[in-house]
Amino acid sequence: MHTVAVLALDGVIPFDLSAPVDTFGWARLPDGRGPYRVRVCSPWEEVGAGAFTVRAPYGLEALAEADTIILPGVAELPEELPPGVAEVLRAAAADGTRIASICVGAFLFAATGLLDGLRATTHWFAAGRLAELYPRVTVDPNVLYVDNGQFLTSAGAAAALDMCLHMIRQDFGSAVAAHAARMSVMPLEREGGQAQFIVHDLPPAPAGATLEPLLRWLEDHCDRDLTLDEIAAKAGMSSRTLNRRFRDQTGTTPLQWLHRARVRRAQYLLETTDHPVERIAAQVGFGSPTAFRERFRKVVGTNPQGYRKAFREKPS
Repeated sequence: MHTVAVLALDGVIPFDLSAPVDTFGWARLPDGRGPYRVRVCSPWEEVGAGAFTVRAPYGLEALAEADTIILPGVAELPEELPPGVAEVLRAAAADGTRIASICVGAFLFAATGLLDGLRATTHWFAAGRLAELYPRVTVDPNVLYVDNGQFLTSAGAAAALDMCLHMIRQDFGSAVAAHAARMSVMPLEREGGQAQFIVHDLPPAPAGATLEPLLRWLEDHCDRDLTLDEIAAKAGMSSRTLNRRFRDQTGTTPLQWLHRARVRRAQYLLETTDHPVERIAAQVGFGSPTAFRERFRKVVGTNPQGYRKAFREKPS
């Protein structure tokens, strides 16, 4: 079982605290077991969290036992880290523990010196200040999260979910991550500067959206050579009207959505089968392996073989 320790400092932002607790807590292996043990830790027994207070069951000593440490943001950044925090984080890093920050938790992370020389992100509103205070950190405000391997940072609010789902997928494969995403009512990947090794799920439609039946049909038939006119005919509307409604309800176009559905299906096949890339290209509806490789690289950021090597589903 993988232990995740979430460090709650005084003034912890409630969403930053709850997002990893819930997301890792929702993860389930195929046999129904939870693969993560989540612990909330703090230097104090009780900390303020805006409209309420939080009692942390574990102290700083629990960080030494964690496989992953999460640093949520705080409402008001302290002038310096509380006694013992920097030391225990540096010690954990030296032992190979994965450490990730959420939102302005990047300031706490950077204060340890562990982000020096690395690329990082934080909430766009605070990115300039992070770069000013920690010039040795390369701050990128245009991404939802940054994965440096052992150290990760995420932008504000929902970007915490993107990063947590990414880590779940790294640890236990796409099926486990997909379940956690569904429980979070969250796509496994959102457009917005993301071209990393993350699950590329389909842009969601709001609950009750009129396109829901069409989206299900597209996903079930993404292996077919569909044209915009054929999709519009299935939807019972003109191509122009379909494009407009797709933009309104999913934020993308029908053909872009279809391409993403095909890539998503290909990711699953690359992770769970030994099928050659050429066969997978045909299975997911691409006219040629070359077209498949080009689209896959554009969406995912790597080629199919590199993806398979990096993210072949791990046995439970």
